[in-house]
Amino acid sequence: MYTGWPDNRDDRPELDKFLNMSRDILVPWLALSSGFFGKNQDQERDSFLGMTMADNFELYDLKVEVVCPPGEKIYCGAKEGDHFVLRGEMLHLPEGQGFSIYSLSAVLPLLAAKQRPTHANDWMSTDALVACPDPNCKSQLKITRVGRREFSHAETTAVPLNGNHEA
Repeated sequence: MYTGWPDNRDDRPELDKFLNMSRDILVPWLALSSGFFGKNQDQERDSFLGMTMADNFELYDLKVEVVCPPGEKIYCGAKEGDHFVLRGEMLHLPEGQGFSIYSLSAVLPLLAAKQRPTHANDWMSTDALVACPDPNCKSQLKITRVGRREFSHAETTAVPLNGNHEA
């Protein structure tokens, strides 16, 4: 039995067992009961439970598209509707189409966060337009979540789930 004293190592395995059980049961329960999930509550809840109880996790596929007000010039060599799709970590361009590295640099820091489920009130869930990095260009890049894809932790990293979590 755990006495509450941290130096009582005889009962430490029982404490560890209790803490692991608490993480697997209490954390999902708190998330479910706190109103953490937004508009797509059922999908987000199921995804969250899957992430906490198994090796799998989900990411959104993203489409990043050039949009521009009618009549305005685009200076980066793109055309209205030029786009790329991000599936997992892989960026896919339509055949024969390029994409400016400067435009890419404007959206790149946001893509990993946009791929993950976020609270409905989080700006990452609601804001989709990113300004062109050229201050003289009126075009924007629109980031749209276009689907979900499931991944296995073990297939995406060599670090085990119970591995080193320290930086």
